Amino acid sequence: MTSTPQPTAPPAGAPLSNAPSGFRPETVPAAPRPYATPDRVLHMIGNAHLDPVWLWPWQEGYQEARATFRSVLDRMEEYPDFVFTCDQIVLLSWVEEQDPELFARIQERVAEGRWVNAGGWWVEPDNNMPMGESFARQGLYGQRYLLSRFGKLAEVGMNVDPFGHNAMLPQILQGHRLDSYMFLRPGKHESDLDHSLFWWEAPDGTRVLAYRIPFEYCSPPGDVAWQTEKSIAQLDSSLGEAMVFYGVGNHGGGPTKANIDSIHRYDRMGSFGRMKMSSPREYFDEMLARGPAFLDSLGVRRDDLQHHAPGCYSAHSGIKAWQRRAQFAVLNAERWAAVSALESGVDYPRDDLERAWKQVLFNQFHDILPGSAIEQSYDDARDQLGEAVAISKRIITRAHNMIAARIDIPFEAATQPVVVFNPHPWAVEEDVELQYGVQPNGVHVVDGDGVTAVSQRVQSVATTDDKGRGAVAFRASLPPFGYRLYRLRPGPALDPAPSRGLVVTETVLENEFLRAELDPETGWLVSLLDKETGVDVVAGASGATHTQIVDDPTDTWGHRVVSYAWEGAPMTVDRIAVRESGALRASIRVERSWGRSTLVEEFVLGHDARELRVEVTLDWREQAHLLKLRFPTALEAPKATYEIPFGELERPVDGAEEPAQSWVDLTGTIDGAAAGLTVVATNKHGWDVSPGDAPSIGITAVRSPVYSWHDPRLLDESGYYSFQDQGVQRFRYELVPHRGDHRAAQPARRAVELGQRVRAMLESFHEGPLGPQGSYADDGRGAVMVTALKGSEDPADVPGGADLIVRAVETRGETSDATIELPLIGRSIEASFEPYRIRTFRVPREGDIVELDLLELPLDEG
Repeated sequence: MTSTPQPTAPPAGAPLSNAPSGFRPETVPAAPRPYATPDRVLHMIGNAHLDPVWLWPWQEGYQEARATFRSVLDRMEEYPDFVFTCDQIVLLSWVEEQDPELFARIQERVAEGRWVNAGGWWVEPDNNMPMGESFARQGLYGQRYLLSRFGKLAEVGMNVDPFGHNAMLPQILQGHRLDSYMFLRPGKHESDLDHSLFWWEAPDGTRVLAYRIPFEYCSPPGDVAWQTEKSIAQLDSSLGEAMVFYGVGNHGGGPTKANIDSIHRYDRMGSFGRMKMSSPREYFDEMLARGPAFLDSLGVRRDDLQHHAPGCYSAHSGIKAWQRRAQFAVLNAERWAAVSALESGVDYPRDDLERAWKQVLFNQFHDILPGSAIEQSYDDARDQLGEAVAISKRIITRAHNMIAARIDIPFEAATQPVVVFNPHPWAVEEDVELQYGVQPNGVHVVDGDGVTAVSQRVQSVATTDDKGRGAVAFRASLPPFGYRLYRLRPGPALDPAPSRGLVVTETVLENEFLRAELDPETGWLVSLLDKETGVDVVAGASGATHTQIVDDPTDTWGHRVVSYAWEGAPMTVDRIAVRESGALRASIRVERSWGRSTLVEEFVLGHDARELRVEVTLDWREQAHLLKLRFPTALEAPKATYEIPFGELERPVDGAEEPAQSWVDLTGTIDGAAAGLTVVATNKHGWDVSPGDAPSIGITAVRSPVYSWHDPRLLDESGYYSFQDQGVQRFRYELVPHRGDHRAAQPARRAVELGQRVRAMLESFHEGPLGPQGSYADDGRGAVMVTALKGSEDPADVPGGADLIVRAVETRGETSDATIELPLIGRSIEASFEPYRIRTFRVPREGDIVELDLLELPLDEG
């Protein structure tokens, strides 16, 4: 959608063309332009931006794609010089499945060169919130679709409508074989970006040639003079050439006869310079052809491209949570499907995974994931993402059962075997909860060798009168991307593990490494002491509360918002109580309320934990308000670092509302000693880091604007509206104090572990060839982190039909050598990674390991 008002058409009665009725440019020789024509070339880019979902459901977008593309093809019949630029590959797929004859006409025009496919991504997604792997898949599925249907890839990246663009995109675009990029936002009034054409450089040094579209990407249906004048006013006049976009958009429509006739007329008149029916590829090629001196003179941007509509990062908490769940589920399914294919010869389920991924990618569209669509569209989004999760769970469950059935599990009377699966390609220690029955004296847990695991009884999810039913939590120590066998034995452990000094009262949680103390009046931390260093990142912090509820007058997008770090009212503490106390962990429950809303935070400290985890249940009943959760510190001269897709980025400590993946760090000094605090959270993307006497990290936990309210429209005081985020939501966060280098705490891995938990399943007794634990892949838990393990998109002539695809990224900002062990196929990858470099490899059982791009095509092809 356009988040600025649609440009108005010229005054009523203004001529649309001075050509006689029935005039077509091919019938009359082109007249010379006047000598006074401005020395400027305008590449007129005909397009039809179509939001498949916004103020309408996807079913309406589905129909409009067909109607728009038919109109475009009709214009091509009428105007032989007309060129059309198309992006969002899902639209082409929709037309192909509903109207094959129309799609065949599109193929003819692509072959002719007048229909130009750009962008190469499945949709124009939000460009801040999806995981790095989602960006990789936008191009994987989009570009491979174009290659299979048209025999050629898109070459120019195109995201005209999203509200911001993360700094890793140049590397991702190059990985999709896109050497240039077009975008609209942020506008000149929203950023410090002065250039229309510039080099955009990712943290790893990869560059693309980027162009900020002047004024708008769509136009009124009539004369293009308004669009052209406004565009010229925003152009960098030193370039001499520019792209001007025209065509009716948002709900589709595309270039009209009046649009095209007026371009021909103004070109003949010389009104604005030479007006050329063109494509983005033609424009960028002409810029590149100017040579090294010109290209070296262009500015270089080494940052992300923000800020526009920052309220979108916190609007509609539900879609953010559903998206994260679905992304983790499909990534998990890919991994276990690869194990089944390569270990057991089961066919790799490409079609199922592609269907799941396309549901995920579609719902990353920049008016769905940001929360700016109409309310009913989120019923569809929930269902579509639910389909992706259901597909993934079936794949995962089959793979886990196939593995478990092959584990050698000797019979042991009165015990219950349990197999715990770790989806992460590094070793993990995690608390696992299991429900059990017919054990009135409780259970304890041992591993496959009979060694007692630390455990404790916890509250069952069932509330029945079955006295033999209960639940246990135990510490699972799991090998990298693999499994481990445990057993539930009846009765308490004979030799319980030491608690490492685990202490809990109504205001204190403490173990060997960490001590957390709560203020009974505010329910928030007055101390978070790292006992090894003696540094307390919280003690002495003042001037900021943990909960801030604020009257929020901003629209759904948060237009013109700079910061949500406003003064607000704290919630009232209603109750503080010890929730759990045992050998494994302890917890304190803090209950708060404000108005009709309640907030429950359960502070959890494991017996050996170096971080404090908080489980949050928020029942929100306020309208046009927001809740900030704030984490004040005692740090001096702090610097802020935010997680972005596949990387991280330092940003100012100025209270601005910023997007983040899953964590934000604040690092400075305390009494001259380096120290810092990292906050890792699930499903929350709107953050700030604010200065002051107590510099703090803030999470916008919830906003409740009216659905699809776009200023300057004012709300009617007597009107009836539906407000977002009414009801219960759950998320969790961790507070991780450190010694001044947040990278040592590996926040990217912590975020993945917090968002994607391990899975435990009950099993039976049987013989089998597998031992009590096994591992299929291991990245060594160093600077280089594996982000994808999957079967190849191009089938291989091997059992299961797949080679193994491995993708990894350097996470510390330094050149790193890595060894990635792959016991699944008995191989390993040894490679060097430049800072923040993404690398992808195809690893067969035998033969050469080949490096690929993000399209899973060899780097030396094309």
